[in-house]
Amino acid sequence: MKTSQSIDPRTQRGCDVVTVPARQGLEAVDILRRGGGEAVGPVLHDDGCDTLGFVVPPGTAAAWDVPGSTCTETDGRGLRLNPEPPVEGSDWLLHPEDADLATDPAVLRAALDEAARLIEAADSRR
Repeated sequence: MKTSQSIDPRTQRGCDVVTVPARQGLEAVDILRRGGGEAVGPVLHDDGCDTLGFVVPPGTAAAWDVPGSTCTETDGRGLRLNPEPPVEGSDWLLHPEDADLATDPAVLRAALDEAARLIEAADSRR
């Protein structure tokens, strides 16, 4: 997948961040990386590994409506994609130097939906 927007959050002001529970986020990362050509942008995890944050193009927050997740507009307020994680107590799961510019929101939405279905199926078998 190619990102639908050509803005590089490493050099431009602003990007948005989709935050999801870690279990669903890790499944989504696996789905995206197995997707054959599906690009994955930088991904943050918090120190407690409770949540993952996917870097998405700016403007995504305006239309984000995926249950169980939030999308925050950063508008350049402190989120810099450089070797150091932008938030104390976090670290890169997928480092900006090893990832695409940003994850396409439509592709992320599909991966999160698939991850939720996989988790529900696994939990129902217990």
